[in-house]
Amino acid sequence: MTMAAAAGGGVRAGGMTAEERKVIFASSLGTVFEWYDFYIYGTLGAFLAKYFFSNVPPNVGFIFALLAFAAGFAVRPFGALIFGRLGDMIGRKYTFLVTMTLMGIGTFFIGLLPGYDSWGIAAPVVLIALRLIQGLALGGEYGGAATYVAEHAPPGKRGYYTSWIQTTATLGLFVALLLILGIRSWMGEASFGDWGWRLPFLLSGVLLVVSIWIRLSLSESPVFQRMKEEGKTSKRPLSEAFGEWSNAKTAIFALLGATAGEAVVWYGGQFYALFFLTQTIKVPGVAAQIMIVVALALGTPGFVIFGWLSDKIGRKPIILAGFLLAALTYFPIFKGITHFANPKLEQALASSPVTVVADPNECSFQFKATGTEKFTTSCDIAKSALVNLSVNYTNEAAPAGTKAKVKIGDQVLAADSPDFAKTLPAAIKAHGYPASADPNDINYVMTTILLWILVIYVTLVYAPIAAWLVELFPSRIRYSGMSLPYHIGNGWFGGFLPATVFAIAAATGNIYSGLWYPVGVALMSLVIGFLFLPETKDIDITKT
Repeated sequence: MTMAAAAGGGVRAGGMTAEERKVIFASSLGTVFEWYDFYIYGTLGAFLAKYFFSNVPPNVGFIFALLAFAAGFAVRPFGALIFGRLGDMIGRKYTFLVTMTLMGIGTFFIGLLPGYDSWGIAAPVVLIALRLIQGLALGGEYGGAATYVAEHAPPGKRGYYTSWIQTTATLGLFVALLLILGIRSWMGEASFGDWGWRLPFLLSGVLLVVSIWIRLSLSESPVFQRMKEEGKTSKRPLSEAFGEWSNAKTAIFALLGATAGEAVVWYGGQFYALFFLTQTIKVPGVAAQIMIVVALALGTPGFVIFGWLSDKIGRKPIILAGFLLAALTYFPIFKGITHFANPKLEQALASSPVTVVADPNECSFQFKATGTEKFTTSCDIAKSALVNLSVNYTNEAAPAGTKAKVKIGDQVLAADSPDFAKTLPAAIKAHGYPASADPNDINYVMTTILLWILVIYVTLVYAPIAAWLVELFPSRIRYSGMSLPYHIGNGWFGGFLPATVFAIAAATGNIYSGLWYPVGVALMSLVIGFLFLPETKDIDITKT
C-alpha cells in the first residue's frame, strides 16, 4: 500500500479502502485475543485452582490461581519495553506478529497442561510460566496494533480508525461468555467441570491460526517503511524514549495525565461495577452479568462515535471530559445503583448504624497487593467482615491493648470471640441488612441505565487514547514510547483498583469511600493532562 493510498488517494471514495479495513480487522484480532484470554481465565479461575493447585486448601488454591493471573499483568510493562524496542527497530508488522503468536500459544497450551495430580509441582510452575509469556506478549500487542493502524490511517481519521481497536474489549467479553455458557449448557456441569473447561482455551487455537494467516498477508506500516528506506530508524529506541528528557517527560505526562485516569475510569466503569453489584450490594451473579453485558452492548458504539469526534474537535477535550464527568458523578451513580438494585440495603445503611470500637494501633490499611497478605488483628477481622457484609460503620478509638468490639444498636460483639464469624452476620441480618438483593426489588431498567452511563464514560476516555498516545511520540520511538505508559497505567493503576477500593472502605467504614481512588486519579489526570499534554489531532505523524 502506497503512502498516497494511505493518505486518502487510490480507490478511496470517502470511506475506508479494502486494505484499510483489512489492517484494522487484523490488528484488532490481537486485542480480541487479549480480552478473550482475560475473561476465560478469570471466569474459569475456580477450575484452574482445582486442577493446578490441588495440593493446598481450595480457598488458598483460588488465591494462587489469581496470583498466576496477576503475574501476567505485572510483567506487561516489561513486555512493552522488549517488544516496543523491537517494533521501533525491525518493524511494526513482524513484532506484533510475534506477540500475537506468543499470546495464542500461551492460551492454547493452558488447555493442554496436565494438572497437579499428574505433573506435581511442575503443573503450577508451567501455568505461571505460560501466564508470564502471555503477559510479556500482551505488553507489546496493544502498542503495535495501535501504532500500525494509526500509521495506515489517512490524516484526519486516526481517531476513528484506531477506535475500532477499542471496541474489541466488548467483543472479547461476548465471545468468552457466550462460548463458556454454550459449552456448559451443551455438555452439562459435570462434564464441563471434569474436562470441558479446557475447551475455551483450546478453541483459542482457531483464532490464533486465522489471526496469523491474516497478519502474514499485511504489508509493513508505510511510516516505518519510509523511515527504513531513508535510514532514519532508531538504533536505541529505549534510550531515546526514556533516557532523553524531552521524550521521557512526554511519557511521564502521558502516564499521569492520560493513561492512569483512563485506566481507573475504564476499570471502574466495567470491572469494578460488576464487582460492586455482586460483592458489595449482593446482586445475584447471573442478573449482574446480564445487566453489565446489556450496558456494554448499548455503550459500545460510543467507542467509534467518540473516536470519530476526536478527529473533529480533538483527543484532549473528549478524554478530559470523561475524567471530569467520572470525578463529579461516580458517588451519586454508585449510590443510585444501590438504590435501584438493593433498596433494602440502602434502607439498612441509613437506619442501622454500626460502630467499631478498637485500638487504632491494631487497625491496618488492608491493601492486598497480591491477595495473600494476612490481616489478623481483632480490628482488621471486624472491619474486613463488615465490609464483606456491605455494612457502613463509624470508627471509635479504644484504649491501647483493647480488643475490637462491634456495636450494632444495643448489641455488642467481641471481634476476638471464636463464634464472631457466625454471630456477626446473624446480628447484621437482624438489624435489617439483607443477605442478598431480592430479585423482585431490583429495578433492572434503571440499574442498567446507570451502568450504561458508566460505560459511556469508558468510551469517552478510551476511544481517543490510542490516537493520542501515537501522536505524542515521534515515529522512530513511537512503539516504545506509547506502550510503556499505556501498560503501567492500565496494568498498575487500573489493576490495583479493586484492592485499593477495598482497603479504603475498610479503613473508613463506608462502602462508597473507596471510590475516592478512581475519583482522585481521574482528577490528577484531568489537571496534568490539561496543563502539560498538547492537542495532537492535526500533527504529522510521519515525522521522525
